[in-house]
Amino acid sequence: MMKRIRINAGKIGLVFKNDDYKRVITEGNYWLYPFETVVQYDMSRPFYPAIELNLLLRDEALAKHLQIVEVKDNEIALQYEDMNFKGVLTPGKYAFWKGVVAYSFVKADLSKIEITEAIDLLAIKRKELVPFVRVCKVESFENAVLFVDNKAEKILGPGEYYFWKNAKEVAVSRVDLRQSQLEVSGQEILTKDKAALRVNFYAQYKVTDVTKAVVDNKDFQKQLYVFMQFALREFIGTLTLDELLESKETISQYVMNSLKAKAEDLGVEIKGCGVRDIILPGDMKEIMNQVLIAQKKAQANVITRREETASTRSLLNTAKLMEENEMLFKLKEMEYVEKIAEKIGEITVSGNGQVLDQLRGIFAPGAK
Repeated sequence: MMKRIRINAGKIGLVFKNDDYKRVITEGNYWLYPFETVVQYDMSRPFYPAIELNLLLRDEALAKHLQIVEVKDNEIALQYEDMNFKGVLTPGKYAFWKGVVAYSFVKADLSKIEITEAIDLLAIKRKELVPFVRVCKVESFENAVLFVDNKAEKILGPGEYYFWKNAKEVAVSRVDLRQSQLEVSGQEILTKDKAALRVNFYAQYKVTDVTKAVVDNKDFQKQLYVFMQFALREFIGTLTLDELLESKETISQYVMNSLKAKAEDLGVEIKGCGVRDIILPGDMKEIMNQVLIAQKKAQANVITRREETASTRSLLNTAKLMEENEMLFKLKEMEYVEKIAEKIGEITVSGNGQVLDQLRGIFAPGAK
């Protein structure tokens, strides 16, 4: 017995008889023969057939209604519907109905590292792509070396980088390009006269060649530290303790000149260096303090003797002047009398008028 069915707009039907595919029917009214059934599909959704897709594609009429996407091994395909990202297709064969939704696809080759496909950044950051993408961030004050299978590929400047995940080993080695400081603290060194001391020294440096610093050298900071140690030992070992203390400002210049060529081989430029401290052992410090005290005492004695000599010479010159000038002598006497009078509260005069004659005799020029 025949039966009538209708296929509405946006739908499509596959006719089966005894589970065998027979034909495709589109929008409209149809009669079905006995034992025939219809499976209807929404053309706005991907096509998931009930039987093997390859068997259905033998029908050219059906194939014209389908858009087939094949994703190979080591590939993925980004699915867009009406230009909007919808999902990721992994390896396999997919079918989509034509006519209702505008499907588009971007295939990506996961066997390479670089993302060269025309994929916008927002799509790359979608959660659907997270399992397939490596992310590397290089700060604004950094450069980085990209290693692929332990081989240096290129230098990465500041920014955010995305790479496909695959069997290849990918690593990024970052280098800080800001000016940095390296310190040698408490370095024990013997001077030429076998005096043991400790030196705190610092050097300011900046990485100028990332390839030399990371690829050509291992642990360039440790190497720079050792070069600083050697330069300090080499310079201090040629001086006695006294010579070192007198010319300690020359240490930094010597170390800087010594490090210049070696630092360039490390991809580093020395910006400046200097001595922070020279620390003497306890017994040596006590001896140096005693020497310093003795030197200061000797200097103080010299100054005292010099002042005493000057004072005596001044007194001698004054005595000579008073000897030659009687009036000057009288003025000096009056000065002393004035100083004495300042400390006297009252004066009692007696002597039957002879006191005035005595005072007149004291202050009158030529009196004896």
